[in-house]
Amino acid sequence: MPNWFHTLLQRSGRRPDTISQPLWQATLAHYPFLARRPPAELAQLRLLASRFLAQKEFSGAHGLEVTDAMAVAIAAQACLPVLHLGLKLYDDFKGIVVHPGAMLARRETTDAAGVVHRYSEVLAGEAMQGGPVTLSWQDVAASGGRAERGYNVVIHEFVHKIDMRDGSANGCPPLPGRAAYAAWRAVMLPAYEAFCEQVAMAQRFGGEPPWLDAYAATAPAEFFAVTSEAYFMNRPRFAQDFAPLAELFDAFFEPKRPPVQ
Repeated sequence: MPNWFHTLLQRSGRRPDTISQPLWQATLAHYPFLARRPPAELAQLRLLASRFLAQKEFSGAHGLEVTDAMAVAIAAQACLPVLHLGLKLYDDFKGIVVHPGAMLARRETTDAAGVVHRYSEVLAGEAMQGGPVTLSWQDVAASGGRAERGYNVVIHEFVHKIDMRDGSANGCPPLPGRAAYAAWRAVMLPAYEAFCEQVAMAQRFGGEPPWLDAYAATAPAEFFAVTSEAYFMNRPRFAQDFAPLAELFDAFFEPKRPPVQ
């Protein structure tokens, strides 16, 4: 499949530097959590999303046609976590597969006794180590109205991509040295354990359920992805429950001198 953005440029005659103003404004109108970013950040996001589109290849599953508006919407949300980090964190893959709705993935696990269990899992998205990202367009389109709940499937899957850059999805992004990894874990691990306890209390004993999706309690990698969604979608609400994590994410996702690459 030819590069999506190059094809768009051939149709429109535009230079490969920025997304057109009408298309960008329509994206911001549909996703108000993006529009609330400071003007300087929006200009940077528009440029980064343009470069992202020039590097990636979109394809639709089950006959879905990926329109210009769909691709720009995905690009803008995918670039939010790397706005101050650069696109190098996404250079291990090219493909983005968009499904009309949720996907049914077949899974297979082997328990301690050696018994193989096969089951199906409904997914809104999936990020593959060194491979493509798949997304449910139904969920992507709905994220514009889900900021209060801290839900965003694009951010979730692309944070998984960031997490995987150091070799595995373990809830820790690539960091400069052992001291940085230790400092990250010193904040992340207690927050994860406390969240798992809150989920268990809610499910078993009728305690107050957490604001975040309980899916975050399934693994440290999912906790990192789900908390990152909430951080970008609704930081004030996120900081109420996860103040140390909000500060940790500020330091990682928003360093003082942001490069666009």
